[in-house]
Amino acid sequence: MRPVDSDGAAEVPEPGLPLTDDAPQGASEEPAAAAGTPGPCRCWVCGNSPCGSEAKKKARCPGLGLFYTLLSAFLFSVGSLFVKKVQDVHAVEISAFRCVFQMLVVIPCLIYRKSGFIGPKGQRIFLLLRGVLGSTAMILLYYAFQATSLADATVITFSSPVFTSIFAWIFLKEKYSPWDALFTAFTITGVILIVRPPFLFGASAASTDESYSVHLKGTFAAVAHAVFAAVTMVIIRKMGKSVDYFLSIWYYVVLGLLESVIVLFIIGEWSLPYCGLDRLFLILIGLFGLGGQVFLTKALQIEKAGPVAIMRTMDVVFAFIFQIIFFNDMPTWWTVGGALCVVASSTGAAIRKWCQSSK
Repeated sequence: MRPVDSDGAAEVPEPGLPLTDDAPQGASEEPAAAAGTPGPCRCWVCGNSPCGSEAKKKARCPGLGLFYTLLSAFLFSVGSLFVKKVQDVHAVEISAFRCVFQMLVVIPCLIYRKSGFIGPKGQRIFLLLRGVLGSTAMILLYYAFQATSLADATVITFSSPVFTSIFAWIFLKEKYSPWDALFTAFTITGVILIVRPPFLFGASAASTDESYSVHLKGTFAAVAHAVFAAVTMVIIRKMGKSVDYFLSIWYYVVLGLLESVIVLFIIGEWSLPYCGLDRLFLILIGLFGLGGQVFLTKALQIEKAGPVAIMRTMDVVFAFIFQIIFFNDMPTWWTVGGALCVVASSTGAAIRKWCQSSK
C-alpha cells in the first residue's frame, strides 16, 4: 500500500520492472556468468537487471499523462462550444442526452474489458459519490455556458484547485498556509472582475448583451461547478488504478441520467430539439464529453494531480479562441484580467501542491 498524498488521494504505483528474476526450484546456485549466458529477462551487458531497449519498451512514456490532459481539455472545450450552439434545449436535458449517448458507448467497453458494472466492494461508495457529484457539476456547467459567455464560464470553473485546498484543510486537517490564502484571494478577485457587481463597478458595468440577472446566475452556476469538480477530482485520484476508468464513467452517466430525468420531471422543461443541427450537436456533445472523461481519468491515474491541473488551464485558451472565432465575441479587459487572476491562482496552487508531494 502506497502512502496517501497531500490531496488525500492514494499514490498510484509507477509501473516498474523487476530487478531480478526468481530462480526456479532446482536451479543452480552458481552465478549466471559461469554458465556463459545471462538469465532470462537479464541484460546481456551487465547480466543483472533488464536495461537498454527492453526496459525502455516496458517503461511508461514520459509526459503521456500531460498529453492525455491536453487532449481532454480540447475535447471538453469543443463540447462546450456545441453546448453554447444548441438552441431552445435546457441544460439539464443536454446533460441527459449526453449521458444516454455515453452509456451506449460505455456498456460495450465494460463488457469487452470484463470489468463488471458494480465495482470493487471497497470502492463503491467512492464510485457513487463520483457519479452524483460529477453529474451535478456537469449540469451546473452546461447551465453556466448557456447563461453567460463561454470564456467567463470556463475561467470561473478553474477556481476548483482553490476549493480543493479549502476542503483538504476542513476535512483532511491539512495545513492551510498563507500561500493558500493568497491563491484564494486571487481567485475571488478574478471572479469579481468577471461578475462586475454594480455596487463596485457602477450601474454601467452591468449592461451586457444578456440580462445581468441571467449572467449572475450563470456565474454562480460556474462557481458551484468548480466546487463539485474539485471534490470529484479528489475522489478519482483516491480510487486510482483500483477502478477501471470506464467503470468510473459508467457510474457518472447512470447517476447523471437518473438525476437529469428527476430534475426535468420537476421543472417540466423536457422538449425534443426541432432543428436537425441541434440533434447533431447533442450527439457530438455526448461523444466529445465521453472522450474528455476518458482521457482526463487516464491522466489522473498515471500522472500526479498537480501537473494535470496545470495543463488543464489550456481549457481557458481554447475557450477564448472559440468565443472569438465562432461567436465573434471579443472578451472584455475585465474578463481577461479575471482570467489572469484565476489561472495564476490555480496554477500556483497546483505547482505548490506538486512540489510538496515531490519532497
